[in-house]
Amino acid sequence: MAMLWKFMRVAKYSKTALSQEVGGTITHSRHSSSRSIPSDFAANTASLNTVELLGKAYPRDAYSNVTEKILSKVGKNLHNKKHHPLWLIKEQVKDHFYKQYVGRFGTPLFSVYDGLSPVVTVQQNFDSLLIPQDHASRKKEDNYYLNRDHMLRAHTSAHQWDLIHSGLDAFLAVGDVYRRDTIDNTHYPVFHQMEGVRLFSCHELFGSVKGGEDFQLFEQGHRTAHKQESHTMEAVRLVEFNLKQALTKLMTHVFGDGLQVRWVDCYFPFTHPSFEMEINFQGEWLEVLGCGVMEQQLVNSAGAQDKIGWAFGLGLERLAMILYDIPDIRLFWSEDERFLKQFIVPHVCQKIKFQPLSKYPPLINDISFWLPSETYSKNDFYDLARTIGGDLIEKIVLLDEFTHPKTKKVSHCYRITYRHPERTLTQDEVHDIHQAIAASAVRELGVEGRF
Repeated sequence: MAMLWKFMRVAKYSKTALSQEVGGTITHSRHSSSRSIPSDFAANTASLNTVELLGKAYPRDAYSNVTEKILSKVGKNLHNKKHHPLWLIKEQVKDHFYKQYVGRFGTPLFSVYDGLSPVVTVQQNFDSLLIPQDHASRKKEDNYYLNRDHMLRAHTSAHQWDLIHSGLDAFLAVGDVYRRDTIDNTHYPVFHQMEGVRLFSCHELFGSVKGGEDFQLFEQGHRTAHKQESHTMEAVRLVEFNLKQALTKLMTHVFGDGLQVRWVDCYFPFTHPSFEMEINFQGEWLEVLGCGVMEQQLVNSAGAQDKIGWAFGLGLERLAMILYDIPDIRLFWSEDERFLKQFIVPHVCQKIKFQPLSKYPPLINDISFWLPSETYSKNDFYDLARTIGGDLIEKIVLLDEFTHPKTKKVSHCYRITYRHPERTLTQDEVHDIHQAIAASAVRELGVEGRF
C-alpha cells in the first residue's frame, strides 16, 4: 500500500485456480519455506511473437511493453534470500504476526504467502480491486504488460481477491512488484511489498464488547467521509481501531518502543475510510504504509459477504532504507560482499547500522531532443535508458522543457547521473553508454536529437 496504495492516491492498491496461482509455499506455522524461481531460466524473449516467462508463453500484442532487463529480474526473489535486508524485514513482520495473533488451537492466525507468481491478469491487478477502467494507474506508461490480458503485478493487492475467495480471513502476501517510474535513489522498477488482510465475523468483532450482541456489521445507510453505506458506525469504528492498533504494534516491534505515530486521511479505490501511517523516526515524519477498511463490494464479490475487514500494504525497501539507513535502492540488488555481509546476524530483530561503501564519483551527462508529434512518455525514455545503462544510472532528471515559439515543437533536456555502486566509472565507458542511449532514443522513440 505504501507503494501502489500511494500510487493510487496521487495518480496513482476472477478467480484463477488457486493451486495454479500459488507457485510458492503457503506457510501456516513458523516453520516456513519458500520456493524461488531461478532467474537464469525465468525469462526467454527470443521469440518476437511471444514472451516466455516462468514456463509459459504469452502472445505479444499492442500492449506488450515489458523489457528483457525487467524480465531478467523475475525469479530473483530477494525477499526470500536468507540474510538479505529485505528478507530480514519480511521475517521481522512475520515473526510479529505469528507471535501476536494466535488461533484457537495455538497455531498462527495469519497465513503467509511469499512465493506467489508475479504474473497476474489485468482483472486481478485492477478489476478485482474496483479500480475504474479509466483510472490513471492502468496506463501502459506506468505498468509492465506481457499483453492486453496479463502483466507483472503492480502490487501484492492483486492477490487479495483470490486469497479471500479461497476461504482465508487473515493473511500476509509478500512479493516482488513491477512499476515503470522515475529513476533516482528511492525508485526502482522492481521492488517488494507486503499485503496484510484481516476479516471479522460479527461475533469475532463484537464478542468481547460489553453489549456486543446488540451490534450489527451491516445496515442500509449512506456513504460518508467516515464509513461505507453498508457498514454500521459501530463496526467501522471497531475495525478502524483494531487496524490502527495492529499497525502501531507492528511498527513499534520494528522500530522500537516510544515510537510516535500519526494517521493521515487519504483515498484508495479499494478501502474506505483510508489512511496513511507516518512515524517519527530520528526527528523526521516518514510515511511507511497505506491502509483502510476494505470496500465491502470487494469482500462480497470474493464470497465473504458476512464479514468486514481491514487491509494494509507496505514496501519492504522503504522500511529497510529507513531502519538500516541504506541510501540507494540499487544496493538491494548488489552482490558485493561488503554490502551483504553486514546483514548476516544471529537474530532478525538485531539492530544494524549500515556502513556505506566507498562513494565513487559520479559522471554527469545531458541529453536533449525534440519530442515526436505522437504520444511520448517520460517513462518510455527512463525504461530505454535503464535497459541500456542498467544500474550504472543513478538518477535521471528532466532538466528543461522548451516549446519552440514558431514550430510549437517541444524539447526535453535530461541530466543523467552515472555512478557505479561498487567501482569508479571511466569517461570512455560512460560515453559509449550515453551514445547508445541517444541512438536508441532516436530509433525507438522517434525523437529528433539535439546532440
